[in-house]
Amino acid sequence: MLSTSARLLRLASLLQSRRHWPGAALAEALGVESRTLRRDIDRLRELGYPVEASSGVGGGYAMGRGAALPPLLLDDEEAVALAIALRAAGATVGGMEATALQLVGKLDQLMPARLQRRASALHAVTLSLRTGEPLVDAGRLSALAAACRDGRALHFHYRKHAGDTDARHVQPQRLANYGRRWYLVAWDVDRADWRTFRIDRIEGALEPGEAFPPRPLPADVAARLERGIAYAPFACRVTLRLAGSAEELQAALPLWCGVVEPLTDTHSLLHMGAETPEGLLAQVLMIDREVEWVGGNVPAASFARVLGRLSSLFSGVREEVTA
Repeated sequence: MLSTSARLLRLASLLQSRRHWPGAALAEALGVESRTLRRDIDRLRELGYPVEASSGVGGGYAMGRGAALPPLLLDDEEAVALAIALRAAGATVGGMEATALQLVGKLDQLMPARLQRRASALHAVTLSLRTGEPLVDAGRLSALAAACRDGRALHFHYRKHAGDTDARHVQPQRLANYGRRWYLVAWDVDRADWRTFRIDRIEGALEPGEAFPPRPLPADVAARLERGIAYAPFACRVTLRLAGSAEELQAALPLWCGVVEPLTDTHSLLHMGAETPEGLLAQVLMIDREVEWVGGNVPAASFARVLGRLSSLFSGVREEVTA
C-alpha cells in the first residue's frame, strides 16, 4: 500500500482528472477501504483542496472551486506538454510573455531532470525566425471568450479589409484560431446575419451590451469561416474546376489556397481570392494540378498582362540556354 503522503498526492491527481468520482471507484483506484478514503478526503480539505461530497445512488466526490487555487498535479506527459506550450505562447498571443516565462521557471524548478531535458529539447534546438509582433492580445481574447460564454452582446469599432472603420453591434458566439490569426464568429445584430471578425482589426474598447438568449450556430460555420478567410475579403476572385473529391482536395490543399466546394463525385470547385492578379496567378501555379476556368471577376486582359511580363522575364533565360 502507498504511504499516506503518496496516497494523498495520488488522490488529488485522480480528483483533478475527472469531474466526478463514485466513492467505490475512487477507493478501488487507490486500493483502500472506504473508511480510509474518507479520512484522506478530510486531510485534503485541511490542505486547502475544496473536495465536495454527495450521497445517494449517484454519490461520490468531486473537486470543487475554492477561494484559492490549490496545487495542480500533473503527470509526466502533461508537464512536458505544458512547458512546450508555454514557451510557444508568446509568439502568437501578446501580453502574456512575462507570465509564461514565470510559469516555465516554476515548472523547471519542480520537474525532475529527465523531464526538464524533454521539455527544453524543442526550445533548445529551434530557431525562432522573424514573424512580426503577436497579432492579438491575451486580455482581448479573454474578454471576447467571456462574452461568448456569458451570452453578452458587444459594441466595438471594426476596421474592414479595405481600411475603413465602422461600428458593430454583435452577439459573440465562438473564437477560432488559424495560425497567428484569431477570429470572432458572431451574429451581427444590425445586419441580421452571421459575420466573422479578425480580432486584430477590432479597434478601441469592447463595450458590453445586453444579455442575449442562446443562438444555435449554423451547421456550415466552419465553411463560412474558411470562405471569410481565404476568399470573400479579396478584390480578385476566381472559381476553378479540379479533378478530385472535396474530401481529397481539402486534405491536399492548404486553407489559404481557397474554398473547396463539391461538384460531382470526381470533381470539385475551388474558389480562390487574392489582392492582385499577380497574387492570384501565383496561387494557381502553386496548386500544381490541372485546372479548368469556371469564372471570376478579373478581366482576362489583367492576366494577359501578367503573363506577358513573365514571358519577357524568361525570354532571356531561353537565350542563355540556346547560347
